Amino acid sequence: MTDAAASAASADAAWRPSDLELGRRAFRRRQTSRSIIVSAVSTIVLAVALGFAVLGSPGWARVRQTFFDPEVALASLPRILEGLWLNVQVLVGASIGVLVFALVLATLRTLRGPVFFPLRALSAAYTDLFRGIPLLIVLYLVGFGVPGLGFFDRMPAAFWGTIALILTYSAYVAEVFRAGIESVHPSQRLAARSLGLSRGQTMRRVVLPQAVRRVTPALMNDFVAMQKDVGLISVLGAMDAVRAAQIETAHYFNFTPYVVAGLLFVLLAWPTIRLTDWVSARTRAREQAGSLV
Repeated sequence: MTDAAASAASADAAWRPSDLELGRRAFRRRQTSRSIIVSAVSTIVLAVALGFAVLGSPGWARVRQTFFDPEVALASLPRILEGLWLNVQVLVGASIGVLVFALVLATLRTLRGPVFFPLRALSAAYTDLFRGIPLLIVLYLVGFGVPGLGFFDRMPAAFWGTIALILTYSAYVAEVFRAGIESVHPSQRLAARSLGLSRGQTMRRVVLPQAVRRVTPALMNDFVAMQKDVGLISVLGAMDAVRAAQIETAHYFNFTPYVVAGLLFVLLAWPTIRLTDWVSARTRAREQAGSLV
């Protein structure tokens, strides 16, 4: 070991926090422990109060029999799971279509120059239209109107539901992409052009990577919302989880299958929700790292 390394090791070994710093650390540990205890106690008190309020209500026995029957839940679970698989397939297809179509729309809205005005106007009109129409009406128009034109062969209801989801959510996601693109400072474009990159290369290699990273939490929130709305394809007759729950409800004359379907959708969305919160917290911590003193 060299003299410099030996001196550094001896300095590290000799260093110890001051009494003031040790007191601060102990105070922070006490505050953390106190916060955990208070949070746990308040949560338990609230849960007990809600439990007494619900379980002690006059109609709880009837509600439990109608909505929370375990025998009906187990009997209807296989059919609802089969329908949920269709929802997952539609969700995957719609997510890919939304990302591609929305990115094209956002790129068209950010084109510069008067020659591109028709494209900008068309994309703006599209986003205004489909952000204003409720998804349920879009499902009816696409699922029952477009097949009536006779341009296509007979397609399953899930296909038209996927198209309706893409049309509606592309309008929202396109605005998220556009906000991310416009948040990139113009100096980034100028620097890329000064290095010899074309407009397309600048957009693809410089602007879009930064824009997508900035709007990732917002995109994931839209994905969570689409995970719920994918259950609306049942209005077109698709045999998804909601439609299966409706059939089982009519069979048993009990609303428990709807509760089962709702819980399955929650389980489907929960990992994405937690991932979204983690990404948002990570982005916020990275942006605020330089402001800590």
